[in-house]
Amino acid sequence: MLAKQQQYNVVIASFLGWTIDAFDFFLLIFVMGDIAKEFGSTVTVVSWAITLTLGLRVVGALVFGRLADRYGRKPILIINVLMFSVLECASGFAPTLTAFLVLRALFGIAMGGEWGIGASLTMESIPAHWRGFASGLLQSGYSVGYLLAALLFGVGFDALGWRGLFIVAILPAFLVLYIRSKVSESPGWRASRPDAADRGPRRKGGANVGRYLYAIALMAAAATFSHGTQDLYPTFLRIQHGFSVHEVSFVAIVYNIGAILGCLSGGALSQWLGRRREIVLALILALALMPFWATSGGLVSLAGTAFCMQFLVQCTFGTMPAHLNEISPREARATFPGFTYQFGNFLACGNATVQVMLAGKLQGDYGIAMALVAGAGALAFALLAAFGPEAKEVRIAPDPR
Repeated sequence: MLAKQQQYNVVIASFLGWTIDAFDFFLLIFVMGDIAKEFGSTVTVVSWAITLTLGLRVVGALVFGRLADRYGRKPILIINVLMFSVLECASGFAPTLTAFLVLRALFGIAMGGEWGIGASLTMESIPAHWRGFASGLLQSGYSVGYLLAALLFGVGFDALGWRGLFIVAILPAFLVLYIRSKVSESPGWRASRPDAADRGPRRKGGANVGRYLYAIALMAAAATFSHGTQDLYPTFLRIQHGFSVHEVSFVAIVYNIGAILGCLSGGALSQWLGRRREIVLALILALALMPFWATSGGLVSLAGTAFCMQFLVQCTFGTMPAHLNEISPREARATFPGFTYQFGNFLACGNATVQVMLAGKLQGDYGIAMALVAGAGALAFALLAAFGPEAKEVRIAPDPR
């Protein structure tokens, strides 16, 4: 087991990696209308950039996860952070919409690798009683990244335009210097690396297939729920409610504060209630809130319901780094969490496009369109979580004594 300061460094680096990843992804959702205008296209067509990014994350999760299981978490994490930062910057220089979509597809591959590597590096490096809180903290990086994207959009869009927002996103790539100098390799990987002696029983292939299929279905439902409430929300505010750039930024800041608090609360609560019970409780409350969230009007009401919804969304996701690592096959702990997480996103990658088309059939009502998709995802997520496996007390890292 690593010394305590080294454990802190690992948690900080993994949190920042996921923060930067999410920041780069969510910049897009604030400027889809502006991109469509510049390239003479429509929001529906530009929404394919979200679909491609989410869909191809599974490729990155598999490729980078396998590399991290073979060569170690730390070096592959460094390569991964550099790749998605460079591709984000390159998106700002895209000369055509086709080139932009290609770059977002490549960005999706790079983005897909970070979550699984960071989660396994963290969970293999910390004591078991830290897992719930560390899981919530790690996952909150997603909402912190969204919050930073909202802040940059609010203060920088008028000066930088959509291209400038993407270009300045190269700056967080300096995280690799911190990872290289401060982060130690995972003790869990060193104990189970391919050339290490066999240190315990491994699951048989058939059992692993079942576990993979379950986790993929769980994460597909989870992604339908979460992205159903997130990806088109700024577009919903700008188009349906006519909010200004600064009003959209304000609402996004408010609901991302709720999301951060939800991650931390959900992760910590799952250490007491258990992973499955905490997820189901949050989903029941989210379903009860859904009609009010979808039909609210006015800045204060929209901000308040969005705060509550994202608090509950991230209550469920705050458990995921711990939960997926705990049910992982030991020999594939960098591959399994990231691959199943991102494959679930792949199965739900058409959310934004489906919601845009539904809104068109509902006379432009984005709120109802989002609620229909997100509500179906929440119901499926609750059922899968309630009847699935849990391994909260499983040993991941070597014995600290």
